[in-house]
Amino acid sequence: MPLVTIQTSVCMDAEAQARLLAKASAIVAEEIGKPEQYVMATLSQGGVLMGGKDGPAAFADVRSIGGLSGSVNGKISERLCEALGEVLSIPPDRVYINFSDVPAGRWGWNGGTFG
Repeated sequence: MPLVTIQTSVCMDAEAQARLLAKASAIVAEEIGKPEQYVMATLSQGGVLMGGKDGPAAFADVRSIGGLSGSVNGKISERLCEALGEVLSIPPDRVYINFSDVPAGRWGWNGGTFG
């Protein structure tokens, strides 16, 4: 049920996409404490303007039913920024991350919801 969605301005090949998705999925599972089999990670490329300037940048959205907190969010932020820097050379000051704790009844899966 955790979801990490990444939007970036950096063009990448299939190998870089696969590496980043695998890293993001593992980071979210480890830090939230949920099995990775329930994590979904998505990645898209497109225009991003940050601070009125173009260049390498990313936005990540992390959603989960529980498991998020100030300390967990800080660890996810640190590790996602590290992964984005390693795989796509995006500096951490060019990354925004949003965290959302979603009520179980508002998360659908397999023809129903978790709540």
